[in-house]
Amino acid sequence: MTARAEGPLARQWARMRALWPKWTLLPAAPFVAWPVYCLIRGEYRWEFLVVLFLGGVLPYLGISGKRLYLGILPVGLVGLLYDSMRFVKNWGLTPERVHICDLRAVEMRWFGTTLHGERVTLHDVFQAHPSLPLDVFFAVPYGTFIGASFLFAVFLYFHDYTAMRRFTGAFLALNVAAFVTYHLYPAAPPWYFHAHGCTADLSAHASEGPNLARVDAWLGFKYFGGFYGRSNDVYGAVPSLHVAYPLLIALEGFRGFAKLRRARFLVWPLRVVAALFFAWMVGAAVYLDHHWIIDVVVGIGYALVAFTVFRTLSRFIAFDPSERAGLAP
Repeated sequence: MTARAEGPLARQWARMRALWPKWTLLPAAPFVAWPVYCLIRGEYRWEFLVVLFLGGVLPYLGISGKRLYLGILPVGLVGLLYDSMRFVKNWGLTPERVHICDLRAVEMRWFGTTLHGERVTLHDVFQAHPSLPLDVFFAVPYGTFIGASFLFAVFLYFHDYTAMRRFTGAFLALNVAAFVTYHLYPAAPPWYFHAHGCTADLSAHASEGPNLARVDAWLGFKYFGGFYGRSNDVYGAVPSLHVAYPLLIALEGFRGFAKLRRARFLVWPLRVVAALFFAWMVGAAVYLDHHWIIDVVVGIGYALVAFTVFRTLSRFIAFDPSERAGLAP
């Protein structure tokens, strides 16, 4: 009876060893260890199930599973990195180093307007004229941009694996650069200024802002409050990753969508949708009081640099190691 019970386990272990000969459990280790650690701390979140499947099960589902795992691995690492930044939340930060009103002053000088004879930012105008329909309209890209990035990576997996590896690699590099910037140049978002003024409080909690709070009230549950309320970067406005992600999709998608061989008629519509999603996000970042226009411009710059660097690297580095790694579909 013991032999029978051990038989399936032994066969499964043999399959896992065949897929990952040297470090069999290493692919799953971080994606299992982190949810377990969080559960021990009393954190119960539905996304842990996704993490456990994609990181703990997917790499062992045959050659295709391993290939998909390697393709989306950088995206998974971004998730772990983002969640673990709680340990360095205020590393290197002091109230004097946080940019609030000095950044707002530059915003007014470059992109400001006049309201009742006073120089103000566009954010001040929008906050003075709240609109629930506009809140809901601009909440859509804010509620879907992470899912859009993941789905785009999966799309590339089926149509252009090299482009997928390039996209997810640029995605990881973009986030690492942004996370470093948050500590080198800590900057408060517009909603923080409107709530707290020019004083930096390192104990302040992240917020979804008043616009998304109204959307949550309209929905009847705290979707945005739950997501942005546990952010580890209160002073991470520069650069705007909200804008950088859709731009990276639009840039990589311009060629990536052309790989649709059986539905060529969708190539240009998808390109247009990607461009419109980027423009939609730009408007949302400003209207929802989450980013200064300066943050948006810097975010665009970061995305352009990440895209250009990985596009250049792809000329010298094989981003599709399928054949030499025995991963050909």
